[in-house]
Amino acid sequence: MSMYTEEQAKAILDKVIKLSKADQCSATLSGSNGGNIRYALNSVSTSGYVSDADLAVEVAFGKKTGTATINTFDDTSLENVVRRAEELAKLAPDNPEFVPAIEKQAYKASNTFLDKTAAVTPEYRAQVAAACIEPCRKDKLVAAGFFSDTQNFSAIANSKGNFGYQKSTGMDFTCTVRTDDGHGSGWVARNLADVSKFDAKSDIQTAIRKAKGSVDAKALEPGKYTVIMEPAATAGLISFMMFGFDARQADEGRSFLSKKGGGNKLGEKLFDERVSIHADPWDVDAAVLPWDNDGLARERTSIVTQGKIDYLHYSRYWAQKQGKKAIGQPGNLIMVGGDKSTMDLVKGTKKGVLVTRTWYIRMVDPQTVLLTGLTRDGTFYIENGEIKYPIKNFRFNESPAIMLNNIEEIGKPVRVGDDESPFVMMIPPMKIRDFTFTSLSDAV
Repeated sequence: MSMYTEEQAKAILDKVIKLSKADQCSATLSGSNGGNIRYALNSVSTSGYVSDADLAVEVAFGKKTGTATINTFDDTSLENVVRRAEELAKLAPDNPEFVPAIEKQAYKASNTFLDKTAAVTPEYRAQVAAACIEPCRKDKLVAAGFFSDTQNFSAIANSKGNFGYQKSTGMDFTCTVRTDDGHGSGWVARNLADVSKFDAKSDIQTAIRKAKGSVDAKALEPGKYTVIMEPAATAGLISFMMFGFDARQADEGRSFLSKKGGGNKLGEKLFDERVSIHADPWDVDAAVLPWDNDGLARERTSIVTQGKIDYLHYSRYWAQKQGKKAIGQPGNLIMVGGDKSTMDLVKGTKKGVLVTRTWYIRMVDPQTVLLTGLTRDGTFYIENGEIKYPIKNFRFNESPAIMLNNIEEIGKPVRVGDDESPFVMMIPPMKIRDFTFTSLSDAV
């Protein structure tokens, strides 16, 4: 059994805390049940169901800390994992950045669990695969994709009386469609908490249209272009940028939010005034746990307001050192937008490039948050408000800090998931001028 009720989870954590002889003890118990189906070459390749749970125990003697984990929860195992953590703590050197366990927090539950998503069956997963494979076979296209659904719980406790428990659900879907000669590629992805909002038959048509439309791509000279960035294309860049919103990095001169001569740019206007981003664990479309990885309670937090930097994340150690308040690190990012779709933005563009997706994004310079990466799975030339023809993919070198100063128009935010990002994101499509493409890529 991997899903524990609040009462069952609390009973295990209470035992752990009571068993500890250390100065302080913190424990996290989590578990999940999840199903998945994978298909490639228009055939299902794997289907599975994973059920797992684990317990992590951290103790401290003075400034010496030790952590041990286990996935069995009988009384003997619980005592063993506590003793092991204590043994490791006694062997450890003092941690110069040690902070005591958090005080008791007040968590306001967020709506992260939906019954319909928790009730997904193997038959439903098979239907998702069939909804993608069948139309591709008929059109002599090749589908490869993955669908997964999860339900999980997280419970935390410490020797200062703090305790939290919450259940969550979610689903992820991605599908790449190629032409049978491999010269055209289209892609679609969906990340949702509520599976009832997902329609595989409708969504696969997006990937099919782009696969057909991207055949015989033409080469366009690298350079600076007006681009229409779909939400998935922008999300990875913004997610990378958020790593620079760390107060310590900024104060120590290691971030694009560092000031020359010391200090940070909190309160300064750095982006277009249409850029407003906030975090809200209780957002209807992107709810997340009301605590972060340290157990600190999350709050609704303004990150950027009309281009002005409103927020830097202070770790508990850095907050203590700088005399600041530490609050829970955001679990989502919600960018304010308008009501236009991607295609609405295309219609208003005289000349430009439509980017479906960016991938293989890597940091080049953290002090300017300059990133490099590639476009993929459908890149098109726009002329007079219409998609004229497919173009070969590009490598780009661009800073999201510059990109968010070159906005011409913002569309309607949609929920975007990214395996490399710690955030659930609501990101709009955007029309950006002077986006820098540095070279061509032969990959489709």
